[in-house]
Amino acid sequence: MGRQLVPLTLDNLPDLPMPCRRCVFWELDPVSADRAEKDGHAEREKEAWISAVLLEWGSCGRVVYVDEVPVGFVLFAPPAYVPGSLTFPTSPVSSDAVQLMTAALVPGYQGQGLGRVMVQTVAKDVLRRGFKAVEVFADARWKEPGCLLPAEHLLAVGFKTVRPHHRFPRLRLELRTTLSWKADVERALDQLLGAVQKDPVLRPL
Repeated sequence: MGRQLVPLTLDNLPDLPMPCRRCVFWELDPVSADRAEKDGHAEREKEAWISAVLLEWGSCGRVVYVDEVPVGFVLFAPPAYVPGSLTFPTSPVSSDAVQLMTAALVPGYQGQGLGRVMVQTVAKDVLRRGFKAVEVFADARWKEPGCLLPAEHLLAVGFKTVRPHHRFPRLRLELRTTLSWKADVERALDQLLGAVQKDPVLRPL
């Protein structure tokens, strides 16, 4: 089984599943995001956002392929590029951290270590760019897949609460701790990323 973690670019953006491919929940402020959805321009805005981040900061995500089939992805960026986060009551993200926006892994590919590899790849990338941590706005009442990850699962894989809230706590993962995770954390990551995937299978276009 061949697996690759490829930096997200405009070329492989179509390999993200719907509706993530055109979702601009994080990429735009709420008013602009709502307007883009209503006008049918969300996918174009997503492309413009990725293009801008690539030019100014570099890769803001990874797409996971197994035997050339996309099976997962992760999106992350410095808070300055994530205006959608400013509306959260636990904002802002710390200046030494990159925001984990969202991530997903096809449930059928759990238990193969892909979750661990995804997060470790992000950790090494972000550390190399001079950041110390990853922070995320979690959903403490998570019930179904969406743009936010479940707080309970994130806490189980090593994130710590840095700004408590009854619904949207801000959690933090010190990056150096991700480089030597054990098997139990690997399994928890697979469960976390599999839990937030809406579609049972991601297929290339």
